[in-house]
Amino acid sequence: MAIKKKEGFRGQKAIAIPRSILHTQCETNEVAGKLYITDIGYYPKAEHHYRMRPNGSDQHILLYCVDGKGTVSVLDQVLTMEAGDFCFIPRNTRHTYQASPDKPWTIYWIHFKGSTADYLVQFAQEQSGIKGFISAGDRITELFHDIYQQLERGYGIKTLIHVNLSFGYLLTCFSGNEPASTAISARKQEPADVAIDYIRKHIDQPLTLGDIAQVCNLSPNHFTVLFKRKTGFTVIEYFNHLKIQRACQYLLFTDLRIKEIAESVGLPDQHYFSRVFKKVMGVSPLDYRQKRSH
Repeated sequence: MAIKKKEGFRGQKAIAIPRSILHTQCETNEVAGKLYITDIGYYPKAEHHYRMRPNGSDQHILLYCVDGKGTVSVLDQVLTMEAGDFCFIPRNTRHTYQASPDKPWTIYWIHFKGSTADYLVQFAQEQSGIKGFISAGDRITELFHDIYQQLERGYGIKTLIHVNLSFGYLLTCFSGNEPASTAISARKQEPADVAIDYIRKHIDQPLTLGDIAQVCNLSPNHFTVLFKRKTGFTVIEYFNHLKIQRACQYLLFTDLRIKEIAESVGLPDQHYFSRVFKKVMGVSPLDYRQKRSH
């Protein structure tokens, strides 16, 4: 019997933004609410990759193939995907996609929603169809990685606005309305950025507010004010978001036990870890592992 895998590929990356964050930070935001990412990922040489959604997805999907081959079946079409090809899968539309058994594809993928998203996907269908080709591959993947790296830094409102505005620009590159070019500037190292860099490197440690403030050479009270002004979250809330982001990846892409995952993200008390996880993601770690798919 043929092997079929939704995920589990060496070198893969994926982030699912917590639905509670999408609701509070994107859906109701005048800037981000019209077009926003819900999930993003990268599957290199995805051997045996196969995904079927009989009822479609609640989000639109962008698939971009940079190597190998695959097929996408959607809207009564079977699309052959090779390096440079991309396609949009409209939301709530039955579809199947899979990697070629002989030369499995490497793909970037993004799930997205919003009223502007609905318009853009409909516009693409009417103007040039849901499949296209783009030659500026390096520029596109650089944009993708910038978006991904921003999300790895957490879900502050400024980050989400930046990410979703960048994503809007990325979509214009696929639509052909504007040449793909990037001018990703170095981020000024404000105290909040210094802290985020530090906690990402120490995600497996139970850092305190005092520990993090000390790295920024600030008092805890002053640092707390600056951090919340920049991100919209307390330091510990933000730290927990990043811990749970890492935990989600372990749940999806490894066979580690939940206790081991809890320890690996610096929350060794499994019961406390499960409470934090459910508060952020809306489901228990076990339910997330069993039900979550991209």
